[in-house]
Amino acid sequence: MIEPSRSTLPPRVGRLKAGMARQGVDVIVSFKPENSFYFTGFNPIIYSHPVIAILTPDHDPIMLVHALRDDHGRASAWVPDIRLYGSWSTKVTMGPNWQDALASILGDLGVAGKTVGIEEEFISIQRAGQLRKALPDAAFADVSHLIDHCRLIKDPDEIANARIAARAADLGMDTAVAALAAGGNEREVAISSMHAMNRLWTAEYPDVEVCDFGSLEGGVQNGMATWVLSGPRMFYNCDNPTQRKPQRGEAVSVLIWAIANGIHAENERTIAMGPLPEVNKRALDAIVEIREEVDALIRPGTPYKDLFEKTREGLKARGYGANIPGRIGHGIGLGAHEHSSLDASSSLVLEPGMIFTFEPNIRVPGVCATQISDTVLVTETGREYLTRSAGGYLEV
Repeated sequence: MIEPSRSTLPPRVGRLKAGMARQGVDVIVSFKPENSFYFTGFNPIIYSHPVIAILTPDHDPIMLVHALRDDHGRASAWVPDIRLYGSWSTKVTMGPNWQDALASILGDLGVAGKTVGIEEEFISIQRAGQLRKALPDAAFADVSHLIDHCRLIKDPDEIANARIAARAADLGMDTAVAALAAGGNEREVAISSMHAMNRLWTAEYPDVEVCDFGSLEGGVQNGMATWVLSGPRMFYNCDNPTQRKPQRGEAVSVLIWAIANGIHAENERTIAMGPLPEVNKRALDAIVEIREEVDALIRPGTPYKDLFEKTREGLKARGYGANIPGRIGHGIGLGAHEHSSLDASSSLVLEPGMIFTFEPNIRVPGVCATQISDTVLVTETGREYLTRSAGGYLEV
């Protein structure tokens, strides 16, 4: 597995600095957990105090963290410049709160009164007020889109971690299919799948973390997640597995997110419990065919919207013109659902290093639903499926 070096900054830092120059931003102050991790490599799991990443064009990233997280931060982050705030035992800090510490750091960097980039799509009104009070002479600019756009292209360490997550998701899917064949209910299938993924983590990846990103009120210690929706519950799209046992002739959605060092992979399949009614089988066959047609377009230079339009064309040709989905995939990485969307309105074009989910689907409300999703890496010459468990029409 490739990890960022503490002596060599990952390429994403250079991309961010170039984007700052284009947007006229003098410093980025990042609070969003996924983004502060992106800048520093530190995920405290629970964010009871903010982890703040600071980046200027002519300075390496700085991490400002509560003294409570000092030991954990220094053991995990790839940035060497770590500053502390707050009060905790004998730790020496810059002051009692992050506001004073941040103002001091930006003052030393000479940017306290310049243009400060913040994540307007994430920070609260209260947090924005605290920033304006701490930096009264600053001008503020939204850098949410800048960071999201930079996250589209994955660095080597991120791709390596996506491969690990995809391997875990594949094992989780194979285990779930076997548990369905053995007659398990939704909850039993999900537990079997998650157990298998965690056993793989324990046995083969001693240096990988599988925690996800938390909040002020809770943490996500384990992001190896499987949920199972059978029969009419397929239309819920996302819900906790129940003790409902799938019935013969029903379809079942198995949906898996796995994570390795902050990077997600997604694997989703529709499983037939014995032969399906013709209306369900026809929809699944249509999606399998459409996936093959659209797959031929997945290569650098293809606009996102072309993949969507090819799907729309295939659905209309097979009589599903009234059942066009809103999108056929999304970005994935630090977020299981990153901001980019494979839809008709996207202006994005496929580039090497992008990772997205590929999930053309059919939903006929109250009648049938399909959900087949893979995690796909765009390469220099085409694409690579990171998730590789059996797809297509699966019957147990």
